[in-house]
Amino acid sequence: MGNITDYPIILFLLSFAVLSGSAHVGQAFFRRGRDLEDNVRENFNVIQGATLTLLGLIIGFSFSMAINRYDLRKNYEEAEANAIGTEYLRADFLPTSSANATKALLAYYLDQRILFYTTRDAIQLAAVNNQTNQIENALWAELLLPVNQRPDPIRALVVAGMNDVLNSAGYTQAAWWNRIPLAAWALMSIIAVCSCMLVGYGSKQGKNGRVMNLILPLVISFSFMLIADIDSPRGGIIRVKPQNLHSLEESLPPLSAPSLSGQH
Repeated sequence: MGNITDYPIILFLLSFAVLSGSAHVGQAFFRRGRDLEDNVRENFNVIQGATLTLLGLIIGFSFSMAINRYDLRKNYEEAEANAIGTEYLRADFLPTSSANATKALLAYYLDQRILFYTTRDAIQLAAVNNQTNQIENALWAELLLPVNQRPDPIRALVVAGMNDVLNSAGYTQAAWWNRIPLAAWALMSIIAVCSCMLVGYGSKQGKNGRVMNLILPLVISFSFMLIADIDSPRGGIIRVKPQNLHSLEESLPPLSAPSLSGQH
């Protein structure tokens, strides 16, 4: 997680420092204490208003993108829980030994999926992904023998359910990789810097002017922090909680942990 947008608080502090500095630069260096003439002030107000409007539109568009991605991650969490729960029931169509082994593997798989949603540690996440891949291979291998022995429509339904389980994890991972592009962040940052410079250029000298120069950078920085918080799957405080997976875990009977040795 080397992207600064994964750390909303740091992004807020950095944005506020840069934007407030931009407003100060606009006031202290570009204007240099000169008052704007009436005709210049009129043209300046048009440019300032257009720039601030463009900034507001881009921030609103980026916020909408972040919300859509957050909703997508929530929907895939629900889809994962449904797929695992359905396949757990369909496992009863298998022979007893295969059914018990498949259910035990699915319960263990469910634990790993919950860890995927809750962990923030990169090392633990790598271990979870590795363990998940092993369980997926073991689940598929567990179906091969009974299905090959009797390839009827009922067991084909079990195979289809297992395919949904494996696919849902892939869809979830793709949704977690789908973030607001860095180009959009760069565009927002450039327009925000220009907007703060314009506000600084148009503000009056003195204490009131300095206070006004802090309001816009503060508002923009809070907006950036909120967008980054929603857009980051593991950073910040707004994250997808595996409520459906937890609910499914509580509904399953306790099973002993399966052994993955000898599975291919």
